[in-house]
Amino acid sequence: MTKITPDIVFKNGLVVTPSGVIEGGIAVADGKIAAVGSDAFLPDAEQIIDLGGKHLLPGVIDPECHLGGHRDLAADFKSETRAAAATGVTTWGLQLVSLAITGGADKVKGPSDIPNFTKSMPTFYEASKTAAIDFFLTPIISTDEQVKEIPYLANEHGISSFKLHLQMQGPWKSSWPAYFFDDGSIYSVFQEVAKLGAPAIALLHCENWEIAQVLQKQLMDAGRTDMGAWDDRSPAFTEVGHARSYLYYARIAGCPIYVVHCTTTDTVAEIERAKAEGLTVYSEIGTHYLVLHKDAWKINVPLRDRSTHESLWKALASGAIDCIGSDHVAHTRTRESMQTGNVFTTVSGFPSRVEGMLPMMLSEGVNKDRISIERLAQVASENPARIFGLYPRKGAILPGADADLVVVDLKRRAKITKELLHTVTPWSIYEGWDVTGWPVMTMVRGNIVMEWPDNAPRAVVAETSMGQYLRRQLSRIT
Repeated sequence: MTKITPDIVFKNGLVVTPSGVIEGGIAVADGKIAAVGSDAFLPDAEQIIDLGGKHLLPGVIDPECHLGGHRDLAADFKSETRAAAATGVTTWGLQLVSLAITGGADKVKGPSDIPNFTKSMPTFYEASKTAAIDFFLTPIISTDEQVKEIPYLANEHGISSFKLHLQMQGPWKSSWPAYFFDDGSIYSVFQEVAKLGAPAIALLHCENWEIAQVLQKQLMDAGRTDMGAWDDRSPAFTEVGHARSYLYYARIAGCPIYVVHCTTTDTVAEIERAKAEGLTVYSEIGTHYLVLHKDAWKINVPLRDRSTHESLWKALASGAIDCIGSDHVAHTRTRESMQTGNVFTTVSGFPSRVEGMLPMMLSEGVNKDRISIERLAQVASENPARIFGLYPRKGAILPGADADLVVVDLKRRAKITKELLHTVTPWSIYEGWDVTGWPVMTMVRGNIVMEWPDNAPRAVVAETSMGQYLRRQLSRIT
């Protein structure tokens, strides 16, 4: 029997969809969106939430997160999914090498010791039991043995996305023990993914580290140690060159592509060229590439010069870039212990990116008229849902979709401090920033997992572990 009385009705709000903003609200029943419309047409409910004119968006789908890199994966699931919920993320795309699942990198003495995903998946499911939000897996394929697993992972685990860290190809190195692959491996991934059919897709981190090593030596010989030297060590052309080469190979193989870390409009141009030649290709940008100068910290792909920001905002707003992603990592070390004063010995990868993603999009994007709130709903929710095979269950405010929602207060002001954060990480690159625009409630499948009352010092995140693994359906699975 169909449930008649909704569990929750949101009223007196501004419902944001990619096609426009609706004055009114949403009815939620049994974890699904039951109705969308003006207040006068919404039914009564067991709980009425007056939005007071705030915006209601589809929950954020963050396609790029890296857990398990610096501590046990289960511990990262527990703390970091709550950090994500604190800032409006309702679905997380976990991009993981097999060693991030199994641990034991210190025991890998050569390529034959790199674990496969077939044996890793039970550990993945066990570790994920403490998740506060929904999630899906994008394996980072790093060996020829893992290439062979692609059909199995698609059939048995509903996985439709597979990533390649192009910067890691080459001989096995003890400093990066998870990787041992070459161009042949990459093309084989393209072939295997192409066989799966929609929505199967290969993700590319484009950054030519062989050229970067040459430039790094030159910079070190010149005495450069400043943080900005990291961009000069791996400049935009190393990203663009990879994009040009591997988009061509993907087109030959008939493999759809998603370019991660699209940090230059020259990469956008390569993507447009590939589209014109018949390739299905999408792109993502991290919010940090829109707001941080290259001297802020050392990450890969590097932060670029602030002069690139406005052109990248325009590319995102216009549709030339399709998605945003946090590229979140969870360091457990203090800023002081990571930063040495020399960029080449500083620990790479500033932490807590997920807690900056939506606030920066609201404060620096929507509130500064660089992107409309409708377009934000598209790049943060609808587009990743479509690309990663989750739409319309996810990424849409439509009857029948999961009630994954985020309430946004565009007027809420907050100064980012360590005390504001929910991540295990003890610092944020955005500390001291005054931000206007903040998520104040997050709902996952009809369950409120975060609230930030007006009088509270920070968001309150539920302890409930109700996150679910999301299988994706592929068109040619047999």
